[in-house]
Amino acid sequence: MLDIRFVREHAEEVKENIKKKFQDQKLPLVDQVIALDAEYRAAITEASDLRANRNKLSKQIGMLMGQAKKDPAKAAEAEAVKAQVTAQADRLKELEAREADLQAQIQQIMYQIPQMVDPSVPVGPDDSCNVEVQRFGECTVPDYPIPYHVDIMESFDGIDLDAAGRVSGNGFYYLLGDIARLHEAVLAYARDFMIGKGFTYVIPPFMIHGNVVQGVMSFPEMDAMMYKIEGEDLYLIGTSEHSMIGRFIDQVLDGAKLPLTLTSYSPCFRKEKGAHGIEERGVYRIHQFEKQEMIVVCKPEDSMKWYEQMWRYSVELFRSLEIPVRQLECCTGDLADLKVKSCDIEAWSPRQQKFFEVCSCSNLGDAQARRLRIRYKDESGKTQLAHTLNNTVVAPPRMLIAFLENHYQADGSVTIPEVLRPYMGGKALLTPVKK
Repeated sequence: MLDIRFVREHAEEVKENIKKKFQDQKLPLVDQVIALDAEYRAAITEASDLRANRNKLSKQIGMLMGQAKKDPAKAAEAEAVKAQVTAQADRLKELEAREADLQAQIQQIMYQIPQMVDPSVPVGPDDSCNVEVQRFGECTVPDYPIPYHVDIMESFDGIDLDAAGRVSGNGFYYLLGDIARLHEAVLAYARDFMIGKGFTYVIPPFMIHGNVVQGVMSFPEMDAMMYKIEGEDLYLIGTSEHSMIGRFIDQVLDGAKLPLTLTSYSPCFRKEKGAHGIEERGVYRIHQFEKQEMIVVCKPEDSMKWYEQMWRYSVELFRSLEIPVRQLECCTGDLADLKVKSCDIEAWSPRQQKFFEVCSCSNLGDAQARRLRIRYKDESGKTQLAHTLNNTVVAPPRMLIAFLENHYQADGSVTIPEVLRPYMGGKALLTPVKK
């Protein structure tokens, strides 16, 4: 969310930013919120003047009432002043109600105006305009066929989608045996990988209040993703970023302790409203999964440095698991409204001979911090808004697809990279139980 003062003073820049994001329907909001803000500030000024005048008139009434003992005419004058005070009190009450209404309208509009994107972000209407920046690792295609990922899992008796469908519906799964163990091994390795980078491991709440949801994401994202607990002000998190950033709501942090570098584990719950292929077999896009996340809360001058570092951690992790990846710069139209800059890390699929998303790294600037009032004291003692960033360390459902395809052998076995073997009981190879 932008500062209303910035919108007021840089209206044309804000409009140009909206155009870059191909959200022209939001252009009228800029003039609308500026007009409401002018009315709001005028109401505050009038109310302030009335309060000052009320104090002045109250003193005048006291003086006139004292004089009325000697001069009865002063009593009538005092009553006239009292009537004036009453009238002004009624007007003040109207203004205070109007202030609250205007403030609510302004906030509602400000939630809809997108964050200013970084100048380096490529301009484009949708993800088809995202730009490949660089590749890491050799993208090979073996001379033997690679089965569909569910078929690989089934060869290990490692997945039961039919039972999950009976119990929970489409978009859920049971993982079993070596595949379930591989799932947890990847999470444990990712946890220790990030701890080794100096990040603090956190297990956060898996449900959050509505005001935190509003603070961490845009309304379209909220509608498409979040499950609400019926009858309670609680939502199931779609990613641990939600509760991790929410942890700092209304806090003034010690600037000397920034940056805060955190890595969190959680299950994630998503409606996937409007998603395609949810009815298909597979675990690419599902309603429930687990994820290891990285979160950074830092000073504004450090946020771009951390953005670069965070996506590189993802690359390093995937390469340590011998999975080729590429970095894809997200264009303006593919950025959620709170994001300043974002990139995807995509893994190579030798079966499909193309890349698919496995990580998303985002710099949100001060958008979340402004909504949630996350601040810090700088060296001079001045209170500033912090910057927040997040990135996927690993989300095993998609990671499992990339892992199984890139480590699948001609005989149906799956190799285990050296870094993952301690988490797999020392196994270097998984052998299928059925062909």
